[in-house]
Amino acid sequence: MKGGQCSSKPSHSATMQSMPKSTRADLRRSALQALCVACAGLASGAWATAAPQATAKVPGPAAAAKSRPSPSRYAPDQFGGRAATYYQLIWGIDSISVKLVESGELVRFSYRVVDPVRASALNDKQNAATLDDPQAGVSLAIPTMENIGPLRQGVPPEAGRSYWMTFSNKGRRVARGHRVDVIIGQFRASNLVVD
Repeated sequence: MKGGQCSSKPSHSATMQSMPKSTRADLRRSALQALCVACAGLASGAWATAAPQATAKVPGPAAAAKSRPSPSRYAPDQFGGRAATYYQLIWGIDSISVKLVESGELVRFSYRVVDPVRASALNDKQNAATLDDPQAGVSLAIPTMENIGPLRQGVPPEAGRSYWMTFSNKGRRVARGHRVDVIIGQFRASNLVVD
């Protein structure tokens, strides 16, 4: 009894003191053994995951060339699956992007060449290029400068190099987030998101 009140719950220290010394030593020993087994299990699990696997296959250069790096979580991969395969097989390009440049006065369409023969149609200055934005209701053209000429590259494409062309966005009608279509002769890339 404490202060006139009856306590029905014995304290932990009182319970341990009422046990014989040999029972207390057995309890401590079994608790220590359980702790050691748990620590050994964690350590061996961590060691097993850190140890290199001897049976793992090392990918050859062909497999490494075919694998693409995983897309960043900050820049979504716009062309996954079928679209990326289509542009690579039919037109010989990948890494397509549409970005606003020069404070939004120009829209830059850029791509990387994988197959120069198939991509030659995109670099041919004889093929007219337009950028259509159905949301804004405009069709942009490539501007021609007096001393420079049209703002697009017209050199024969080389594999692994990136190429670009710019479209005049007078009045800044095409905005970030709009979905646009780029048409160059027979080439058509639809639903490209403007960055």
